Amino acid sequence: MQEEQKKDVPDPLSETINLSEAPANGAPEASLSLAEQLAATEAKVAEMQDAFLRAKADTENLRRRAQEDIAKAHKFAIENFAESLVPVKDSLEMALKLEIPTVESLKEGVEMTLRQLSAAFEKGKLVEISPLPGDKLDPMRHQAISMVAAEQAANTIVSVLQKGYMISDRLLRPALVTVAQ
Repeated sequence: MQEEQKKDVPDPLSETINLSEAPANGAPEASLSLAEQLAATEAKVAEMQDAFLRAKADTENLRRRAQEDIAKAHKFAIENFAESLVPVKDSLEMALKLEIPTVESLKEGVEMTLRQLSAAFEKGKLVEISPLPGDKLDPMRHQAISMVAAEQAANTIVSVLQKGYMISDRLLRPALVTVAQ
């Protein structure tokens, strides 16, 4: 009896759709058999899966290259600054090699080395913070070491104990100052 029922049920994969019975949505695949539609859909899915895997691989490669670039940037970020410091070291070594240094030659050499170092700082955007007595204390750039009695307004700088430095807009070291009470 089951065999008779199977014969009465049509095979959906081999059945073709009659356009007169198809919904009126204008689908061009309406005349294709279900097997052909399934094969076309499977081909599209395979194509989309391939495109997805390629896009995923491209994204992963891009992420990996970006991480490598960042690592190289961190590793070699100081390279330009180091190149500008090498002549300073050379000048100091030459000064130490002098057999009979005079005070004048040492002073001249130190001044030349200081100019080289200042040029290196300028090239590396390393800016000196050197407040003047009477300037207002800026806690973002100055560190008050002590407060002293003075004949000037409160929270103004009395003396500078050590210069500070900034790299571009970032504080490297605050200037050490004493301030008026």
